[in-house]
Amino acid sequence: MGVAVRVIPCLDVADGRVVKGVNFLNLADAGDPVELARKYYEQGADEVTFLDVTATVEGRATTYDMVRRTAEQVFVPLTVGGGVRSPEDVAKLLAHGADKVGVNSAAIARPELIGEIADRFGAQVLVLSLDITRSPRTPSGFVVTTHGGRTETDLDALAWAREAIERGAGELLVNSIDADGTKAGYDLELTQLMRELSRVPVIASGGAGKLADFAPAIQAGADAVLAASVFHYGELTIGDVKGELRAAGLEVRP
Repeated sequence: MGVAVRVIPCLDVADGRVVKGVNFLNLADAGDPVELARKYYEQGADEVTFLDVTATVEGRATTYDMVRRTAEQVFVPLTVGGGVRSPEDVAKLLAHGADKVGVNSAAIARPELIGEIADRFGAQVLVLSLDITRSPRTPSGFVVTTHGGRTETDLDALAWAREAIERGAGELLVNSIDADGTKAGYDLELTQLMRELSRVPVIASGGAGKLADFAPAIQAGADAVLAASVFHYGELTIGDVKGELRAAGLEVRP
């Protein structure tokens, strides 16, 4: 028996509400995060991911409260990302019930942060979140972006993923900005390239639109599939996705 494939709903949260847009723009309200997280847990989600997309200093108290309320009702691993800048931020999120913490911009600005978090809490707590777009400017053809895909860095996405793993990242959340919100399917080439270089789990994100999109991402090398809009708007349930993966011969948790 291999390791079961994980299905992870992602809730982008702004000011205490779940939001969803296309390519990170035109955000629309999609509900209460705690209620949605509980619904997905009841549907059989293997994990729940919150991304605090505004992550402003004043919004932090809202986020901690949301994490605490969710952890009281949802008994699967909870990953929280957005605005995590220090090991102290991680400690506080873990104290409020998070199991894993996603870092993105702060690790790009100061790569040492990855090692500081991994050394203190263990690599399994640290998910490196990568917002990636295709670009002719880097050797691999993929570049890391910040600010929800709006700002390109000078980092080659594959080189940065390798470095982050060396520094202690325990998991890669690979989000294709080009595919995000388009519902045209995951970026399979990107997923495959990440699998080839990574000795830690790879989560495919960005582009899920129909049941047929999920199995190819796993077949391309992802350990988990993450989606947002298709779940928020009731187009698909977690159970639908697991049924489809099972039908493709992949092992999923019931």
